[in-house]
Amino acid sequence: MNLRDLRYLVAVADFHSFIQAADHCFISQPTLSTQIKKLEDNLGVRIFERTHKKVLPTELGEQIITSARRILLEIDAIQQIASNAQDPLSGDFRLGAIPTLSTYIFPGLVPKIKQALPKLRLILIEEKTDILITQLREGQLDAAIMALPVHDNYLDSKTLFEDEFFLAVAGDHPLAKQKKITHRDLFQQQLLLLDEGHCLRGQALEFCQIDHAEDHQDVRATGLETLRQMVKAGTGITFMPKIAIHEPEEGVRYIRFEEPVPKRTIGLCWRKTSAKKILLDMLSEFMSISNP
Repeated sequence: MNLRDLRYLVAVADFHSFIQAADHCFISQPTLSTQIKKLEDNLGVRIFERTHKKVLPTELGEQIITSARRILLEIDAIQQIASNAQDPLSGDFRLGAIPTLSTYIFPGLVPKIKQALPKLRLILIEEKTDILITQLREGQLDAAIMALPVHDNYLDSKTLFEDEFFLAVAGDHPLAKQKKITHRDLFQQQLLLLDEGHCLRGQALEFCQIDHAEDHQDVRATGLETLRQMVKAGTGITFMPKIAIHEPEEGVRYIRFEEPVPKRTIGLCWRKTSAKKILLDMLSEFMSISNP
């Protein structure tokens, strides 16, 4: 068994296909299949179930693949340590963010980082929280900006800023004349929410369970900008984080909540074993200043 075989193993697990995995590894499909078969023979277990349509890991195979990923991550960490020793503020840095943050943080953050760290090449990824966590664990990301807390023993985090929620209503909505919103004002209101998988959806629902607001079951939006347009059209009301608010804005009124104010804590997350600690500290400090 060698590192090359482990990379082949992980590629097949990722693509669920020997053909696609072979293309990814720049070898022929018969060569890759032969190497995987030799690995299975040496271990004395079947790692994959092979069908005409898909390749699936066996139960034992899942455990072996998990160990292979961990080993490859450690090898990459060794290479990063050596690379960072030469110049810790250069090279590729893969930064992720949840969709309700990326649209509003990346455009202003990227030019500032490029100016401060000209040798750093930023690679930006936008995904939902659960996908970002998986990509962090598997080494596909160096860090991610998301709502805290993140419960994962492999990850570390640092708080960047607090993002307060406002209530967004149409300009002609009965609530639009109020200076502040109380819990009682949400009673039986039609609440517009993001689609399943967005952490902001869960945060809004958690807050509204107390206030008896009604989730608008017929409406599911994939982004905050869609929700904003729905509010303008008079479809309902929604929670809008402060970072996404542009005032003044025609057709929408943003109203602050009375205490307790709903809000989310935004932080930077990374693997505890990351070799880019100096860079991570600089970026987290920079983002804390950029987003008070």
